[in-house]
Amino acid sequence: MSEPSTEVEILKLRRVDLRRCAQLEQVLFADDDPWSQSAFSSELDQGHHYVGAYLGERLIGYAGLAVNGRPPHVEAEVHTIGVDPDHQGRGAGKALLRALLTRADERRATTFLEVRTDNEPAIAMYRDHGFEIVGLRPRYYQPSGADAHTMRREAPKEAS
Repeated sequence: MSEPSTEVEILKLRRVDLRRCAQLEQVLFADDDPWSQSAFSSELDQGHHYVGAYLGERLIGYAGLAVNGRPPHVEAEVHTIGVDPDHQGRGAGKALLRALLTRADERRATTFLEVRTDNEPAIAMYRDHGFEIVGLRPRYYQPSGADAHTMRREAPKEAS
């Protein structure tokens, strides 16, 4: 009998795991209108790019990206990134973000996201991946009323 994997794999998010996504939302974003299973399903139905972080068969994180427009005016928006609190700080969030940025870079998209102004670990991770703060959205998160930074990462330059 083989040992369960201890390495996180980033794979296309499976519909069977949408219930788990909604459960994690309740833990991660309890104060800010967590997404339901049907909200995740709607995101997939719209064709947005969603990936999961899997430890063996267990989903421990998820992330989603929307890409809009046509070259040379392509934009991407990170819709969500969430990692089970028991697995935070071990690289799953970075791996999920990298998977989203790979998709955005394939389309040469400038990428945007919103992040709570008090979420210093996430802001640091985004900065490490080329994002900069470009705006403030007062009371963006509801019902908590928490503010959000808008962050942007420029599209990759074309190879010469």
